Amino acid sequence: MNIRKSTKAPLALVLALTAGIGLSACSGGDSSSTDTSAAAATSSTVENPEPAAVVQAIPGGTTEVALDADFVSALGTLGLTPGIIGGATFADGTLGFPITGGTVTLYDKETGYRPWVQGVILHQGSGFSLTAGGTTVELTNFTVDPGKPARLFGDVSVNGQLAAPSAPLFNLNGRDLKPVTMDADGSAVLEGTRVELSEEAAGLLNQTFGTDALTANLLIGIATITVQTA
Repeated sequence: MNIRKSTKAPLALVLALTAGIGLSACSGGDSSSTDTSAAAATSSTVENPEPAAVVQAIPGGTTEVALDADFVSALGTLGLTPGIIGGATFADGTLGFPITGGTVTLYDKETGYRPWVQGVILHQGSGFSLTAGGTTVELTNFTVDPGKPARLFGDVSVNGQLAAPSAPLFNLNGRDLKPVTMDADGSAVLEGTRVELSEEAAGLLNQTFGTDALTANLLIGIATITVQTA
């Protein structure tokens, strides 16, 4: 792919290449695993090139997660009641979180510089909660990191007390990603990322709620990330 050097690249391009990172990172034992291995070089092995594109400030958008039916059923079995926090929304089985900022820097993949997609997508001031009996766990202030591995971090509070800041909550599995599309208003839409519970979050929630039913890589839902480009 020929990438022109620019400080203003269409965000759809950046997200499309980020999608490629997600697919490569979760390739497992398929034929793309060789490429994944080759992409494991760190930035220290290659002289720092000029970025191919820089999105300095993401102006807004939303991240929505359509909850998996088995996950919703598991919540009911465990007696966990979900809720929303701040600017989050919940309708028709889908959680929504406003994108409040972020940045993306893209390097030409052919230079060998790694990671060649860098940045974060921020969701400050929103989140969701899980309540059972007199215990409420709040997961808030999400940060999407498209690195390797792609993960979502957030703050964890238990009954109003911060228990774990910027904890790795969910793994972002890109094996089912669809091609990037553009909305009528010019927003870039990336649909199909599998949101899976991290090992760290599963352990914390199990300990807090006195269960062992939540496991690493449990499918939470499918994400649709809509990022404004202007």
